[in-house]
Amino acid sequence: MINLYCIRPKGFNIGNDVIHLALVHFIREAFQQHLNIIDLPATSKYESQKKAGLSSQTVYEVNQFGHGLIIGGGNLYENNELEINPVALKALSVPFMLFSLSRGKIYNKNLQLVDRTDVIPDDKLRLLNERADFSLSRDIATTNYISSLGCSNLLGGCPTLFLNETPQHLVPISKKDQTDALISIRTPTLMSIPVSQQYEMKGQIEGIIALLKRKGYNHIKILCHDHRDIPFADSFKDVEFLFTSDVYTYLSYLKNTRLNITYRLHSFLPALSYGIPCIKISYDQRAISMMETVGLDKWNINLITDDVLLEVENRINSLGKLDELKAGLKDTTWAKLRDTMSSNLKLFANKVLEGTHS
Repeated sequence: MINLYCIRPKGFNIGNDVIHLALVHFIREAFQQHLNIIDLPATSKYESQKKAGLSSQTVYEVNQFGHGLIIGGGNLYENNELEINPVALKALSVPFMLFSLSRGKIYNKNLQLVDRTDVIPDDKLRLLNERADFSLSRDIATTNYISSLGCSNLLGGCPTLFLNETPQHLVPISKKDQTDALISIRTPTLMSIPVSQQYEMKGQIEGIIALLKRKGYNHIKILCHDHRDIPFADSFKDVEFLFTSDVYTYLSYLKNTRLNITYRLHSFLPALSYGIPCIKISYDQRAISMMETVGLDKWNINLITDDVLLEVENRINSLGKLDELKAGLKDTTWAKLRDTMSSNLKLFANKVLEGTHS
């Protein structure tokens, strides 16, 4: 039996579980056999246990019982939530892959893109990528940055773009929770944007709700990705919110709406995959670059520089344009991203299997 370890984000954001679900599908496709996928948290700060990241304990366990290790996917480069013991990493003795990881800048008070204060240090980034047998970065900005450090990596995209390919274990949703529109939020205090714009978020979302009602979207709910979104979501007294920590229920909410307006990448990409009309509002380089990576930068709305309400209305009025854009991307940009993910996971699987037979 192959034991494949996966170190990944396991915090409060359900988007992490969406990414993992899509990754597991690609892993099973690459290995073409039953295997144990053992996932561990990238950091111990959200967990009661201390075994996390590339610690001496974790690497010892992987070396003892594992046949391969994947780190990802997620934002582990940009918020320094991947614990790394350089000595332990050096001692890692199994094939190692970095998969769909991102590093992004944020807007400061002068509306300039700058590094986060908690970004992973370059020496650790270099150490990880030099040690990895395979390195797939999630977006163009990350790929270029890793390359600037003198490290080899490939643009791989995010597996959630192909979530429609995974076996669907969707949960029955009551008629009450089938919506005309979902607004996927992030609580403003957790958004790395200027404080002045954090204060404007409530009014902006109230404006989007009013706009949706004028356009005939009457059954509207707010979708939380994180229990820390709940206080903000509950402040909108005329609109109920949905929250679940179950990834299948979460995806069922997305599949049972007519329109998803989202500040979150990992409701936009699954909605895109499922063919649900969706509008993305981005507020940092991570999301902006991901939209460019999937060829939809012209569909993106920049929270910092655009008139958001005007642009949301423009997108609602031209949802057919999204279908046209997707039709031109599926066999080109998206097919290339899928091939990069699939082919490199297959090469990784071959390396793992060769090690088990040696």
